[in-house]
Amino acid sequence: MTSLEGKGRILLVEDEQNFARYLQLELVNEGYEIDLEHNGTTGLQQALDQPYDLILLDVMLPGLSGTEVCRRIREVKDVPIIMISARSEVPDKVAGLDSGANDYLTKPFAIEELFARIRVNLRKPQSEEVELITMDTLTIEPHSRRVFRDEEEVSLTPREFELLIYLATHPGQALSREQLLSAVWGFDFMGNTNVVDVYIRYLRNKVDSDHPVKLIHTIRGVGYTMRV
Repeated sequence: MTSLEGKGRILLVEDEQNFARYLQLELVNEGYEIDLEHNGTTGLQQALDQPYDLILLDVMLPGLSGTEVCRRIREVKDVPIIMISARSEVPDKVAGLDSGANDYLTKPFAIEELFARIRVNLRKPQSEEVELITMDTLTIEPHSRRVFRDEEEVSLTPREFELLIYLATHPGQALSREQLLSAVWGFDFMGNTNVVDVYIRYLRNKVDSDHPVKLIHTIRGVGYTMRV
């Protein structure tokens, strides 16, 4: 981690000042070093200028929206980003995750859940330990986060990539939606597993749709698996 003391250095970008101060105090008490910004524009500049282990990013911000801030950070950095928002509908979560966020936490939430999600996102992904993953004509390079099908590169969002990695490293296994949420997102979304179906559809369109051999399969009543 970047921070030499404590558990890590976190940038918190939240415009509700009382709530931001509450989160800052709780996180400091938990052992994290916290920098606080209340504006999307200044938050983006801070994120680009300073090294952080993780970023907590509100969606509704003055200056620049949280999704736009996230998108711009993701263009140059791979730091874990957790979005926090009062918006709880699946399309809102998908938009946040598609912008490059690693996780999406809906307000109100228990502080213990935030701590747990931070711990999950600060862990080293298991995919980094694998040099190369192949299945039929699919090739995944975990270190460079690049994906190829029939030697043509496939462009994936960070969340799509993590879901594909998890499926590919558990070939032939029947994986429930709950398992995929826990493994890829870190937590379920208040019991809502629809986001998994949305991302499976995204992956199929990018990885399987133009190829005769389909790799991602639905297991009725259970979830999904990846196999030739």
